[in-house]
Amino acid sequence: MNKPIRRVSVFCLILVLALMVRTNWVQGVQAHAWATNENNDRNKYDRYAYPRGNIIVGGQAVTNSDFVNGLRYKYKRSWVDGAMYAPVTGYSSQSFGTSQLESLEDGILAGTDSRLFFRNTLDMLTGDDKKGGDVVTTIDAKAQKAAFEGLGNKKGAAVAIDPRTGAILALVSTPSYDPGKFSGSSAADAKAWNDLNADQNKPMLNRALRETYPPGSTFKLVTAAAAFEDGKFQNPGDKTDTPEQFFLPGTKTELKNASKTEPCTNATLQDAMDLSCNTVFGKIGAEVGGAKLRAQAEKFGFNNPKVDVPIRATTSVFPSNSSPDGTAMDAIGQHDTRATPLQMAMVASAIANNGTLMEPYLVDQERSSTLAVVSKHSEKVMSQAVSATTAQKLQQLMESVVQNGTGTKAKIDGVTVGGKTGTAQHGQDNSGLPFAWFMSYAKGADGKQVAVAVVVEDGDSDRNEISGGSIAAPIAKSIMQAVVQGK
Repeated sequence: MNKPIRRVSVFCLILVLALMVRTNWVQGVQAHAWATNENNDRNKYDRYAYPRGNIIVGGQAVTNSDFVNGLRYKYKRSWVDGAMYAPVTGYSSQSFGTSQLESLEDGILAGTDSRLFFRNTLDMLTGDDKKGGDVVTTIDAKAQKAAFEGLGNKKGAAVAIDPRTGAILALVSTPSYDPGKFSGSSAADAKAWNDLNADQNKPMLNRALRETYPPGSTFKLVTAAAAFEDGKFQNPGDKTDTPEQFFLPGTKTELKNASKTEPCTNATLQDAMDLSCNTVFGKIGAEVGGAKLRAQAEKFGFNNPKVDVPIRATTSVFPSNSSPDGTAMDAIGQHDTRATPLQMAMVASAIANNGTLMEPYLVDQERSSTLAVVSKHSEKVMSQAVSATTAQKLQQLMESVVQNGTGTKAKIDGVTVGGKTGTAQHGQDNSGLPFAWFMSYAKGADGKQVAVAVVVEDGDSDRNEISGGSIAAPIAKSIMQAVVQGK
């Protein structure tokens, strides 16, 4: 072989070797990266090439995979009572991707999770069609329906938790949306998507997890907890040494109660909670101080950026740099204090559970298409929010609110109910319609328990009539009845 031919041969051999190395690098080392690349449309086509697994509530699927036999997509996602369950499931769309459980549990639902490898291999060997697995939620169907129907056309949210386990029994946000309206890839799906995103009422916002509100007077329970834990008070019947007029520390601004006729002067803690006296709890907050209030709030879950259920909740905030007058307002759930409905349900849950806050969770099991359990949730303690002794004192306060105070509309015959109303001001110079809050717990004679938080952003009644007791408490009552009485 002459020299030029030999050189060309060596060069060609190098090219072949380079091609082999590159091919093996792409197909081996980089295979996963290319396969999971968000721009790889084959992933979208594969996701809907076979039936997607279902999301289960109370033993029943609230999702379906409908056979459409399209050119690129063989199946399309649909929902049962889509608007009611959208805050739980999220959406799965051929055009717009996935969200919430449909996204976080995509590996199980799509059947691509590595834990389903054996099942998928067996299906391939036997010639069976590939199928996704199921995600079993903790949602109580009756509680979910009660919350959804209770909120109706109001703008707001509701969360219910089993205090003993942390299982989320209801998770509702209104107004809501039907994910089936844009689960395909047609022009109608695109229009539905655009219309929803342009809606000023934000139906696609999960208010239960992703919106924070001033918690108003419901936060007074956290302030009372800090006062008990600090030893400032020993019992709910202790008097508070509150003047008739209380001025915010360092200012000439008077902190007023909802009504001038309320007997808040020197009221006991119990009477102050029954009447929801701003002066009493603003003064207590100023005396306990911002640092201790913040530490107590954080034991209940505030300022925690990683509350995952597994959907990540927006962080609820108790501020760290308030002035003394700001701290007094923070202590009554105004100023810079912000909370999600999930967070306030966690506060009620910890109190009901004798001070132990369980980690909230939404997924009980993941399982294969043959119903074999892939994983099961293990209950976890999130924190000891308060001592059992303090929790029992807070229970006395909450139960008195329902029996004698502003929360009487939450009473349930034969059931122990504790609650706290809240009416949170907001807007420029408090010009907006107040947010109506109610947080509560119920304990049935058979041992069933539930902790609930409800917020309604505004109401259609006169501004002065909007309160947690009149608007939010009846909704909470219906949720509690659904859990402890099965109604």
